[in-house]
Amino acid sequence: MDPSATDRPMIPNPPAKDGQLSFLWLPPHRVQGFSVAGEQTVVHVPELEVAFDVGFCPRVLVPCPSIALSHAHMDHIGGLPYWFSQRYFQKLPPGKVHCHHAIAQPLLNMMKGWVDLERQQTPHEVIGMEDGQEVLLKPNIWLRAIEVRHTVPALGFVVIERRNKLKPEFVDLPADALREAKARGESITRQIDIPLVAYTGDTEMGPYLLRDEFRQAQTVVTECTFFDPEHRGRAATGMHLHVEDIRELLQAWSARDVVVVHLSRRTMLSYARKRLDEVGGEGRAHILMDHRATRARYERQVNEDREATEARDGSDGAEEPSTT
Repeated sequence: MDPSATDRPMIPNPPAKDGQLSFLWLPPHRVQGFSVAGEQTVVHVPELEVAFDVGFCPRVLVPCPSIALSHAHMDHIGGLPYWFSQRYFQKLPPGKVHCHHAIAQPLLNMMKGWVDLERQQTPHEVIGMEDGQEVLLKPNIWLRAIEVRHTVPALGFVVIERRNKLKPEFVDLPADALREAKARGESITRQIDIPLVAYTGDTEMGPYLLRDEFRQAQTVVTECTFFDPEHRGRAATGMHLHVEDIRELLQAWSARDVVVVHLSRRTMLSYARKRLDEVGGEGRAHILMDHRATRARYERQVNEDREATEARDGSDGAEEPSTT
C-alpha cells in the first residue's frame, strides 16, 4: 500500500445548488419566485409588472419596473441595490420601489452608501406609501398599500383593476339615449375596483387581512411561517402567521387560489401540505416552494391545453357531411 495514500485529501462534494425559482400559472397571472423564511423572498407577477419583495434579484426580475416592498428585513430587501443596478446596466428606466413611508428615507440613505462605494450614481426611485394610498402600475392597474403589523414597519399590498361600468339605470338604454344623457351632463358610469392579486407580506393576524381587498382578491399570496400546533406562541412572538390563522382566512377570502410562502426549512413540505389540507386549503392552497407539486400542476395544465387545442382544431378541420 502506498504510504502516502493516507495523506491524500478526500474529494469534497460540490456545493449545494442555489434555490430554484418556482412557478404557478393561475390564469390570467403567473406567480413565480422563491421564498424561504429568514433567507430570501421574491414573488413576481409579470402580467401586472410588479414584484413583491426582493430578497435577491433573479434574472427574470430585472425587466420588472416596480417592486412592492413589504418591509426591510434583509431576507426581503437584500437584492434591491442589485436590482436598481442591473436595470441601469441593461439601459432600462430607473426601477421604482414602493414601501412603507417610515423606511423611505433609510432606503435612500442605503442607496447613497452605494454611490460612495461604487463611485457612480445608480438611478433609483423610492416611493413611501401610507395605508390606503395608491400608485398607478400600468393603465387601469393600481397598487394599493395596506398597513399590517410586523416587528418593523410593514405593508401588505393589493393590485386592483379599475373599470368604468354603466350605472344600473342606464344599462338597458339605447345608444342615442346614453349620448343625450351625457350631453345633459349626467354621469352615466360608475367606477368599480376589482382586486386581482393581494400580498400579505410578513404579518401577524389582524383585521386588515379581512378587508375587502383581501376578501375579494382573485389570488392571495400569504406568508405562513409556523405549522406545528405547539408553535402558536412562537408565531405571536415573531408576529407571523400560523397555519391556524390560515383556517380563518381561507373562510373569509373568496380567492380561487391562495399561494403560501415564507415556510421555514425546518418545516417538511409533506407536513405543511397535510396541515393546509386540514385547515381547508385542499385543492385551493398552493405552496410556492413545493417544486414537485407546482411542476406536476403545470404539466397537467399544458396537457389539458394541448388536448383542448387538438380537439378544437380537429373539429374545425372536419369534413362537411355530404349533401348528396
